[in-house]
Amino acid sequence: MPEVERAKAVMAPVFAAMRSGGFGALARVAPKALFRMCHPFGDLRGAEAFVGEVIAPLQVALPDLERQEFIRIAGFDAEGALWVGSGGSYAGRWVAPWLGIPPTRRSVVMRFHEFYRIEGNACVEMQAIWDIPEMMMQAGVWPMVPQLGRFQHAPAPMTQDGLGPHDPSASAVSGSHVIDMLTAMVRHPSQGGPEVMELERFWHPDFMWYGPAGIGTARGVEEFRRFHQIPFLNAMPDRGQHPEGTVHHFMAEGAYVGVTGWPNMQQTLTGDGWLGLPPTGQRITLRSLDFWRLEDGLIRENWVLVDLLDVYAQIGVDVFARMKELAWSRGYR
Repeated sequence: MPEVERAKAVMAPVFAAMRSGGFGALARVAPKALFRMCHPFGDLRGAEAFVGEVIAPLQVALPDLERQEFIRIAGFDAEGALWVGSGGSYAGRWVAPWLGIPPTRRSVVMRFHEFYRIEGNACVEMQAIWDIPEMMMQAGVWPMVPQLGRFQHAPAPMTQDGLGPHDPSASAVSGSHVIDMLTAMVRHPSQGGPEVMELERFWHPDFMWYGPAGIGTARGVEEFRRFHQIPFLNAMPDRGQHPEGTVHHFMAEGAYVGVTGWPNMQQTLTGDGWLGLPPTGQRITLRSLDFWRLEDGLIRENWVLVDLLDVYAQIGVDVFARMKELAWSRGYR
């Protein structure tokens, strides 16, 4: 069995069990794995700790918790490590508080991007971002600035083929296209104006950019630039100039490409305009876990999750404390 297929075979029965709430299945393949979770969870060692400290409280809040996966790919990164990337949403009826967020007592969804590093027949590491701000927004207690992009639950791929099968003959071309796009993108603003990014060379004219809650969704170049890129670069124009301490694990399978890294970006807040953050002059790191889908040689869809709560925490803003005050003012006790 090819290595990529073997890696997917390791995780397939676990994902099947998790789909209907059987998260204990992780113990079979990840008993000692390092689970690297978004803020406020942090790093945990072993499936037992992950299930007990992260999953169990979520299952109390959403007793009918489902893990609804819409993308699954696998591949080797540049260092030869084998990863399985999985994207989708956790869903259920929200009946009890979670992380201090008041329940809606109706159905909710929360996007996840999870990447599992496989060695032999075991998972040895998971890197994951859950879109916790999306839960705050659904509960009506998001305490930070309004997002510029549209709020919507990120959909499955337009082609409905995110779970495969994927054509391995297309993997190398897909991976190179995305890496070339990112290489061109970081030329701006240090090497010239927006033209140096060559967006039309890499992106479909009607591409969809499914950003995290707090930034929102954009369609096409104009919305992408207005709702995300311009505020981002106004605040941190030294993008891509501080690679020390960052790492990227790219994988590609068929028309899909994924990337994880803990962290995978580092830059300095010297301007304002992004997320309402002030120009503190502070160097911050970002965790951005992404999936791309190519169509006719261009990027048609891009699912992006950034650990925004960790960004706020780095500059000393406790989003959860602000949220609890907002919830109290609206009658949640």
